[in-house]
Amino acid sequence: MIVAAHQPAYLPWLGYLDKMAKADLFVVMDDLPFETRSFQHRQRVKLNTGVGWLTVPVEHGPRTERILDKRIDHAASPHWQRRAWRTLESHYARAPYFARYADELREVYERSWTDLVELDLELLALARRWMCIRVPILRASTLELAGTGTDRLIDLCKKVGARAYLSGSGGATRSLDAEQIGRAGIGVIWQHFDHPVYPQRYPGQGFVSHLAFLDLLFNCGETSFELMFPRSHPIHVGAR
Repeated sequence: MIVAAHQPAYLPWLGYLDKMAKADLFVVMDDLPFETRSFQHRQRVKLNTGVGWLTVPVEHGPRTERILDKRIDHAASPHWQRRAWRTLESHYARAPYFARYADELREVYERSWTDLVELDLELLALARRWMCIRVPILRASTLELAGTGTDRLIDLCKKVGARAYLSGSGGATRSLDAEQIGRAGIGVIWQHFDHPVYPQRYPGQGFVSHLAFLDLLFNCGETSFELMFPRSHPIHVGAR
């Protein structure tokens, strides 16, 4: 079994979903320390003025505060949900497939949220369903993982019965000790993701990559599946 893992992400980008789809099990690392100004609580979208950020306001806490303990700060920004939805509606309403997903997404932004991780997981659930990704997920907080860094990943793999760990190719290449994992009898697979290029709103700005997954769905609808998951790639997605 191949396992992949990553911190919770707000409106995850396509590479996040690609990593999930190429695993047999995806673990949401909700018990890691929260990182300020990270993709755990913000994401990029394309606006008529260029790239903009959608950000979830969070309460201040100690540097060791876990992601699963992070609370949304409604007092500091009481209208953040309304502003986020209006931003999406203003800049994507004329996208070809916005209407197909708008009602369910609007309902998320109209709901009351307390915990950041619950919001992130709800949006991830929408992404998985809309992209037909059937890979099961677990929250790391249910596994009582021991150690840090590579030791923690080894413990993760052993507890879920994985023979291989699928790692991202960014910062993980510097922090993960592949030789140590190999000595534990676990293989390492490095994710390779080719970001699709597709028609977007405001074409005069040129194509912008690494946006929220919504950008692809709003612009391409069902063809998003073929763009993200070519048939030649080994993935774990369900039939449409």
